[in-house]
Amino acid sequence: MDKFELLKQYFGHDSFRDGQENIIDNISSGRDALCIMPTGGGKSICYQIPALMSDGIAIVISPLISLMKDQVTSLNQNGIRAAYINSTLTPAQQSRAIYNAMRGEYKLIYVAPERLEAPAFLNLCNSIKISLIAVDEAHCVSQWGHDFRPSYLKIADFISKLDNRPVISAFTATATDTVKRDILNLLGLKNPFEITTGFDRKNLFFAVKRPQRKQKELLAIVSEHKNQSGIIYCATRKNVEKVSDFLNENGYDSLIYHAGLSNEIRSKNQDDFINDRCNLIVATNAFGMGIDKPDVRFVVHYNMPKNMESYYQEAGRAGRDGEPSECILYYEPRDVRTNRLFIENGEENSELDEETRKIVKERDLERLKQMTFYCFTSECLRQYILNYFGEKSSSYCGNCLNCQTQFEEVDITLEANTILRCLDALDWNYGAATGIDIVHGGKSQKILGKNLDKNPEYAVLSERTVPRLRQILRELQFREYVEEKGEQYPVICLTPEGKAFMETEELLVMKLPKEETEKKSESKEKKNRRKKGVVAAELSEKDAELFESLRELRREIASEEKVPPYMVFADKTLAGMCVMRPATLDEMLEVSGVGEHKLEKYGDRFLEILRKG
Repeated sequence: MDKFELLKQYFGHDSFRDGQENIIDNISSGRDALCIMPTGGGKSICYQIPALMSDGIAIVISPLISLMKDQVTSLNQNGIRAAYINSTLTPAQQSRAIYNAMRGEYKLIYVAPERLEAPAFLNLCNSIKISLIAVDEAHCVSQWGHDFRPSYLKIADFISKLDNRPVISAFTATATDTVKRDILNLLGLKNPFEITTGFDRKNLFFAVKRPQRKQKELLAIVSEHKNQSGIIYCATRKNVEKVSDFLNENGYDSLIYHAGLSNEIRSKNQDDFINDRCNLIVATNAFGMGIDKPDVRFVVHYNMPKNMESYYQEAGRAGRDGEPSECILYYEPRDVRTNRLFIENGEENSELDEETRKIVKERDLERLKQMTFYCFTSECLRQYILNYFGEKSSSYCGNCLNCQTQFEEVDITLEANTILRCLDALDWNYGAATGIDIVHGGKSQKILGKNLDKNPEYAVLSERTVPRLRQILRELQFREYVEEKGEQYPVICLTPEGKAFMETEELLVMKLPKEETEKKSESKEKKNRRKKGVVAAELSEKDAELFESLRELRREIASEEKVPPYMVFADKTLAGMCVMRPATLDEMLEVSGVGEHKLEKYGDRFLEILRKG
């Protein structure tokens, strides 16, 4: 069968997404490939179809056991023979999988990079015909990447030990130019086809917020997305448990996920979330890589991540099905200090020498600075993200909080110099809040008791609002005129750049939200689509009732087969059934997302519901 026949038979689609066909053609012709595609862009099909077109077995190297399990389950659901070999299998199960592989019963075998070092696995690979090696999450090979895995450095050595070198393809969703070069060199790709299909996820709404009461703000978001799936990321295990307890106390059931839990609890909580037994999960960054759940409607970062790569990968777990979804980041200064602490005191990597560790730390601190700038910028958030990854974009996307906020150009020269002079007159033993209190004319016991009201800049800015003064101070941090030092008790102080600015007569202008922040109005239809999703919003009332009946059948089948509901049929496929109203199996095959294998398994049961509807 050709690529289009395979796409329809096993995946139920009539056409490829952007870039997929080009990648498949190059890999199938025997050429190595480096493919950078956004989350939800359909990377898996780009190596799965070449695997089906070949007469050998494809080896897929994947960093996480949960990812392998999901991919293999999904392939088997589509009628494709696949298996994984990892530590969750008993010795007898591993032997059985190897025996089946040697008999040619699989088209794809998923393994962790650590498996490549096992002599038994190398012997297996040299006794079968390997058509392709696909390296998923390939950024893990780079020590400059955000998720470096030393085991990925062993991949090239494994390939060199194979009797016959197969085609090598590498896939990732996020990679800077430095990481791209590492992937090419460290995996030993030969004259590869390179493609970047774009980093933009147009269906995602981005926002950075600085709420005074984060828990109250979080409740509002969860309430807005009631009965929809959401992920809330926290920087520490303590915060994960605190936020989850708060949600549970306020009537929203939530699960937790962090490295301090047992494997059994983590596995159960992840399965409950993926299988829609609970809509909310609160987690550290230990959760999520490779999670294929397509209907996550919102991702909240309760704390700021330490770099843009981590943020975009985690935020990108929203809206994998292409429907409108929200990515909200809460920023507060302590997040910078927490991340700096992680970087300064992070676990030393035994694979790196002392000099390299120092370079890695410096680069991590620079990436933390770029992440912080994202939280400060008043420009288009989408543009900032895309520019970071080297992709040019419009300065106005219309689908981020900054683009929907009315800003005004404000001369803050007076305020900036007043704050800088105030800090210069202090002995650097006070935090940012105290500095703001002084220039605003605060009369707290701390101010009066320490004679801080004698500061020459005391009350000079008493007519400005405290929120506005905080915004200006953040701008001074953004421009590196001031910085916070210290970990447990951070203090604010001038930098050499700040002192130099004070000695000039340079004007300082910044974009500030108007005092009464006004959002550009959204139409009722657009709000409905964003909150409910395109699928639900575009169906008629009658079709929406049928849609829910089909979803109920899907849940029933998923429970019977012990698979996530989306592995039976995606929401878009169910919506397609509602609109097209197929009356026969042949007509149902015309619905996007219905392949021959699933048609044979489920077709009659869904037709029965459709005929009643």
